[in-house]
Amino acid sequence: MRDVAIIGIGMMKWGELWEKSLRDIAVEAAINCIEDSGTNRVDSLTIGCMSSGVFNGQEHLASLIPDYLGKKNIPATRVESACASGGLAVRTAFLEVASGMSDYSLAIGVEKMTDISGSMATYALATAADQDYEAFHGVNFPGLYAMIARLHMERYGTTRDQLSEVAVKNHRNGALNPYAQFPQTITREIVANSVMVADPLRLFDCSPITDGAAAVLLTTVEEAKKIKKHPLVTISGIGLASDTIALCNRKDLLKFSAIELSTQVALKMAGKKISNIDFAEVHDCFTIAEIFVIEALGIVKPGQGGPATIDGLTSLEGSFPVNPSGGLKSKGHPVGATGVAQIYEAVSQLRGNSEKRQIKNAKTALTQNMGGSGGSCVVHILETK
Repeated sequence: MRDVAIIGIGMMKWGELWEKSLRDIAVEAAINCIEDSGTNRVDSLTIGCMSSGVFNGQEHLASLIPDYLGKKNIPATRVESACASGGLAVRTAFLEVASGMSDYSLAIGVEKMTDISGSMATYALATAADQDYEAFHGVNFPGLYAMIARLHMERYGTTRDQLSEVAVKNHRNGALNPYAQFPQTITREIVANSVMVADPLRLFDCSPITDGAAAVLLTTVEEAKKIKKHPLVTISGIGLASDTIALCNRKDLLKFSAIELSTQVALKMAGKKISNIDFAEVHDCFTIAEIFVIEALGIVKPGQGGPATIDGLTSLEGSFPVNPSGGLKSKGHPVGATGVAQIYEAVSQLRGNSEKRQIKNAKTALTQNMGGSGGSCVVHILETK
């Protein structure tokens, strides 16, 4: 298997992009990525997108996107794993290059979520849950994560302030990110007094509905060294795992096997321990998610995610920064694009190009992108020399 490097990254401003279509934002991010890479060569394309058929009435992205990118006739495919679709797209592009099928492989993550009503968007997102045993009975994702949050609070003593601090910290980081949908700083009081969505989760505990795209271009380390446009960033480990789609089928609602297993696989492949990682981009679709994810990753012990956040461990200046981009909470969550955007942030940090949110001496990064309520998870380990 060949060693793989990331030579190009591209994003665009995320938000409610009324004037742009699905194809527009996908192509914009891809062009930015290609321009960043120093080459125009693309041998294959993978598109991560969760639900363009419901959000936009548009399937067959494997034909649409390469056509409008000016790369028609190349091998292209669309992959889906709910909110982990973007991470899966990067993994697929990695396998293209590592296997020798392609020398230059482009991964695009995209979702255009605001062209339908709020109720229809809720329906589209609920397709990532168990339709028979969850969605049919009216249990949507705020409800599922609220159950997780309530149990976490009961078992470990997690507090309202600890949940709120996740949002405060990520908005503080997002205020430094020019691509973020909501680059405003907030306070714990604002979070705690926002509208109740599903007890104990309030509006500011939840990631927003977002239009956005991101792209990364992968090649071999050998080819990357020839281009020499940026510091070399490699993908040294990848893990992918799944779990039951329905929470009711898990023995313990606070054990996230897909996160734990994918992390173990990725770290083993990279020859690393979690203590060797300098920072992480994780899937904070709700504030409770960041808390249980950093526990499942092994950054802190079970029950310590809340206290660690309050104590500043996960801040930009902390010993293990989490979500320097602002995370899904501030940057936004166009579901199919999120996993690719996490890679964008990791590469930017490892290149030393993140300006005011730059983490000092960052050499290794972890990205964690999950689907549904942890029914699938992709973890990447990135390194620079």
